[in-house]
Amino acid sequence: MIDAIDRKILNILRNNARVPNAEIARTIGMAPSAVLERIRKLERRGVIERYEARIDPKATGLGLTAYTFVHVEEGVGTLDTGQKLAALPEVLETHYTAGQAAYLIKVRVADTEALAEFLQRIGKIPGVRDTNSTIVLRTIKETASIPLSAPPEDND
Repeated sequence: MIDAIDRKILNILRNNARVPNAEIARTIGMAPSAVLERIRKLERRGVIERYEARIDPKATGLGLTAYTFVHVEEGVGTLDTGQKLAALPEVLETHYTAGQAAYLIKVRVADTEALAEFLQRIGKIPGVRDTNSTIVLRTIKETASIPLSAPPEDND
C-alpha cells in the first residue's frame, strides 16, 4: 500500500518523470534524501515499473490507431495466442477479455493499407479465428497515467 506522501510523489512523477528530486522535495516539503529513498522504495516494490518517453506517433509515421478484437480457437485461460500478439511491434496493448473475443489489442500503424497487411499477418497466427477492428478517427484523451486520488477516509 502507498501512503499520502507516496501519492504526492507519484502524482508529480506521473505528470513529468524528469522532475529533479530537489524540486519534488521542495514541492512536498521534505528533504531531498528522504524523497529519493521513497522513490527507490517505490521502484523496488514495483509501484514504479519504469520511466518512458511519450512519443508523438504521427511524427514517426504511425498515424493510424485501431482497436482489434481477436477471436481465437484455444481453451479458456490459455494465453498462447495473446503472447504471440503481444510480441508484434505494432501492438501497443494486449488484453485478455471476457466476452465473445478472447483478446482486445491496440494497434498503431501508418495507414489503412498497413492495417490490412497487419490483420492478414495475425490471421496466420495459429489459433486466430477472425478479427474485428475499429479505427480511431480522432483521439480525445490518451494516457498511461494511473489516477491517484486520495484514498477514502476511514469513518470508524
